[in-house]
Amino acid sequence: MRRREFITIVGGVAAAWPLAVRAQRAALPVVALVNLRSAEAAVGLAVAFRKGLDEAGYIEGQNVTVEYNWLDGRLDRLSSVMADFVRRRVAVIATPSGTYAAQAAKAATATIPIVFGVGDDPVRLGLVASLARPGGNATGYNMSVSEVPTKRLELFHALVPKAVRVAMLVNPENVPIAERMLHDVPQAARAFGLQMQILNASTENEIEAAFDTLVRDRIDALFVTPDTYFISQRDQLAALTARYRIPATFSTREEAEAGGLMSYGADNHEMWRQIGVYTGQILKGAKPADQPVLQSTKFELVINLKTAKTLGLTIPAGVLSIADEVIE
Repeated sequence: MRRREFITIVGGVAAAWPLAVRAQRAALPVVALVNLRSAEAAVGLAVAFRKGLDEAGYIEGQNVTVEYNWLDGRLDRLSSVMADFVRRRVAVIATPSGTYAAQAAKAATATIPIVFGVGDDPVRLGLVASLARPGGNATGYNMSVSEVPTKRLELFHALVPKAVRVAMLVNPENVPIAERMLHDVPQAARAFGLQMQILNASTENEIEAAFDTLVRDRIDALFVTPDTYFISQRDQLAALTARYRIPATFSTREEAEAGGLMSYGADNHEMWRQIGVYTGQILKGAKPADQPVLQSTKFELVINLKTAKTLGLTIPAGVLSIADEVIE
C-alpha cells in the first residue's frame, strides 16, 4: 500500500470517529425529567434520581441520556415542554414531585411511559386506573397519606402551643391539593382548639399580600400547604416569616432548610430515588400498566433551631427528641 493511500484511509477512519460517537450518543434512550423547582434547589434530588437509575442498571452519559427541565415555578411552560417531548418521542417522561407536571404529561401523551411523583391520590387525579394495576402509560410514587397534614398540624401545635390563631396558605391554582387541605386541616384545627384563617396565593405579589393580611389580622402562626409553587418560593416565604416573626410549618425539608421553622412530610429524596429505579425498569422493558404505584412509608420531621432562636422560641424537649434532623 502506498503512503498516500494509507494516509487517506487513516484520515477517513479518524474523521468517521466523531460521527460514530455522535451516532452512539444519539442512540441512547432519552429520559426527559421535568420539575417546577429551580436547578439550584434540586441538586440533591437529582442525585437521588440518578442513584435510582444506577440501581436499575443505567448510568447517565453511558447508556442513558437525562434531559433536566427545571421550570422554576413557570407553570405556563409545561404544555410546550410536554409537546416537545412528544414530538421527539423521548423514551420516558419523569415528573417527580409534581402534580401539575404529571397531569400535563398525561394530557400530552397516551403512549410515552410516564413515571410520576404526586402528593394527591393518582386515581382521583386521573393518572392511573388503580394503585395496584395502573392500566395505562403512567405509574410512579404517591406521597398522599391522609393523616400527614393532621400530624403536621399536631406537631406544629406542640412546637408553638401558645399560637391560637393560625393561617393556612393555599394555592387555589392547585385544585386537588387545595381541596384536600381545605377539607382536612381546618377540621383538625378545631379538634386542637385552634382558629384557622385561609389565605390564598398563587403569585409572588399574592404571597406578599397574604402576609399583609396575616400581620393585619394578628395571626400567631402559619401553616403552608404542600405545593410545588410554594416550594419554589421558599426563599420568599422564609424571608417574609423572618421579617414579620411568624412561626411557620412546611411540608418539605428544603423549606425548613431555607429558614422555615419546621417541616414534616414524605422523604423527597427517597421518592426521587424510587422514581429513578422505576424509570430504569421501564427502559429495560417493564410496562407502566403493570407496575404498581408505590406509597410513601418514610416521613421526616425537620426543625430549624436557628429560626426558633431568631423567633425567641424554646423548642419543647419532647418535640426535639423525635426530630429526624435539627438544623443548628
